Amino acid sequence: MIANEGTAMMHDRRADWSQLLRAANAGDKRAYGLFLQAVTPVLRSVVRSRGGGLSEADCEDVVQEVLLAIHLKRHTWREDEPAAPWCYAIARHKVVDAFRKRGRRIHLPVEDFAEVLPAAPEADPTEKADIETFLTHLEPRAAQLVRAIWLEGKSIAETGDALDMSEGAVRVMLHRSLKKLAALRERLIEI
Repeated sequence: MIANEGTAMMHDRRADWSQLLRAANAGDKRAYGLFLQAVTPVLRSVVRSRGGGLSEADCEDVVQEVLLAIHLKRHTWREDEPAAPWCYAIARHKVVDAFRKRGRRIHLPVEDFAEVLPAAPEADPTEKADIETFLTHLEPRAAQLVRAIWLEGKSIAETGDALDMSEGAVRVMLHRSLKKLAALRERLIEI
């Protein structure tokens, strides 16, 4: 008996939605307000149940999008059809849209995995020696220039002042030196 009463109440509620939406589409603002008050909690539960992977805030955003869609498209509802399935369909589509926007990303707090994440990679201790070996293939002034700019992080102007060169001359020498180092690297890779 209780199940039948619940089903009857649900059927009455859906019939009320249709009556309210019909009246709202005819211009009754009060009926429209009552319609929105009636559908919002039900649509919120539909969105939450279908949007299992969405956060509470995302679910509420979807509910707002559903209500906006209903508002904008209420003139497309066929008044001879029940309003509830029409509203549910909009809710389902908006949940799917939310998952599409989100993509396949999963948001997990990093703090939960701090113990199992790998440590940041350490600098290769042989890297500096390898670079110094490469620089021996340049003339001393060019090696000093590349070392100052690339290894020590000095600016072109600072390097030019230290080597008593114009900024243009520093740029030209740097370009030629890097070109020579790149060619040397290519030869070593081929070996």
